[in-house]
Amino acid sequence: MPAIARRLLLALPALSCPAVAQTARPLVLLVPFAPGGASDIAARAFSTRLAERQGRPVVVENRPGANGQLAARMLARAAPDGQTLLVGSIGVFALNAVLSRNPGYDPLTDFAPVTLAITTPNILVVNPRRVPARNLSELVAWMRANAAEVSHATSGIGSSPHLTMELFTQRTGTQAEHVPARGGATAVIDLVAGTVPLSFQGLGSVIGPVREGRLRALFVTSPARAPLLPDVPTAAEAGLPDFEVGSWQAVMAPAGTPPALRAQLAEEITSILREPAVSGPLEAGGYTVVGGTPEEYDAFQRAEIARWRRVAEASGIVLD
Repeated sequence: MPAIARRLLLALPALSCPAVAQTARPLVLLVPFAPGGASDIAARAFSTRLAERQGRPVVVENRPGANGQLAARMLARAAPDGQTLLVGSIGVFALNAVLSRNPGYDPLTDFAPVTLAITTPNILVVNPRRVPARNLSELVAWMRANAAEVSHATSGIGSSPHLTMELFTQRTGTQAEHVPARGGATAVIDLVAGTVPLSFQGLGSVIGPVREGRLRALFVTSPARAPLLPDVPTAAEAGLPDFEVGSWQAVMAPAGTPPALRAQLAEEITSILREPAVSGPLEAGGYTVVGGTPEEYDAFQRAEIARWRRVAEASGIVLD
């Protein structure tokens, strides 16, 4: 289990509900991936406190499979009564709809937005033994001069780092062969070993290697510098404006869930995520707490789908 998950479990009190609530129907938080990932971390960050506030059990139910599509289809079939929510990722709520010919659900019509929970910027890192570049302009020059040997590793086809590199190469007129690894941790291992020279990775996954000098960070894709790596410039500061991208986790309800119920859930979840006992461990793991209203998340999600659809169409990436 990742350190952030352990910190959250230690920081939060054990699940406790009033005795009268023990017979209440539990609120189920579907997570479309195995325990320990970002979506699982997001769900467990607020599940215990949400149970306390509502006076009933809140159950985190991991349902991995088909790149998150299994749990998404379960939510689409669930009753719109606020008893079942899905805590999923950019892949589930945006990229699957863009990259898959038949994901089995439509995130804009089969679901109803609740709130954007957390975001994670990507960070462009290079292996200093393979890449001499120390800034964006030097990297672009190196990539153009060594086009035949430039490759990048990610956790898989259609992942946020994969699409971020595609956007980067489109913006800079460069190219990089994609080498999908067997998960994000394996991609970082390959990068540190020098098997691949560069990569976009989630901030939290490379903080250690960057601080130790095994990887060199060129820029982070957040609007402001990351507090965990304050010396690393933003993309705009490095010379690449309008490049604020990254991964994110959000909460969705089935389509037809009453707006008032979704607004109440959004308010409760946002309040919990912003409690120091919850936000502290998340921020220490490289996540940014967001929260907000269903309307704010709906606008964000639609913009993300439109953005990544343009990138996918230009690159020709498909999942099936």
